[in-house]
Amino acid sequence: MEVYGTSRALTDEQKLIARFWSDDPMLSPTPPGHWIAIIFQIDEDNALPFEQEVDALVRLGIAVSDGFIVNWRDKFKYDLLRPVTYIRKVIDPKWEPLLNTPPFPEYPSGHSTQSGAAATVLEAALGDPFPFTDTAHEDDGLPARPFPDFRTAANEAGISRLYGGIHFRAAIEQGLKQGDCVGGFVNQLKTFK
Repeated sequence: MEVYGTSRALTDEQKLIARFWSDDPMLSPTPPGHWIAIIFQIDEDNALPFEQEVDALVRLGIAVSDGFIVNWRDKFKYDLLRPVTYIRKVIDPKWEPLLNTPPFPEYPSGHSTQSGAAATVLEAALGDPFPFTDTAHEDDGLPARPFPDFRTAANEAGISRLYGGIHFRAAIEQGLKQGDCVGGFVNQLKTFK
């Protein structure tokens, strides 16, 4: 009911958030590509020292890769149906989510796992808080979004999936926690830093 009710009362800001973080393959950067675009923008805006930039990129690459591995393992382990399937069967057979529903299991949210992992490693690599502006979708006509820190951006990426109508809240919250766990392991790796 939360997904259904939310979808029927979306504000313009919530619709923008859903579209900003959609990151559909073939149409825009993928979820890991979005976070990589963020680190490149941060480097462009702040001229990071070379070692710090490389350390952040290495940790981010490992985090989003490992995040997808554990996320997809769990998607097919739990094999939970998507909101669109449940809502059309039980609540409203004509309901349409704001975003296209991906053709794979719902739980946990991949965007949330990616974002939790990215935020955890970028906090360690660049500091917390680290204010930044995300310009990843300006070429697509979406305005840049300022964030006070990486965690706020990760939480927004997660909740965007509820606004888009493609995830239940539990998948979002547990996905963020899963990503934090992955990021914590990545932060234990020794780099040249």
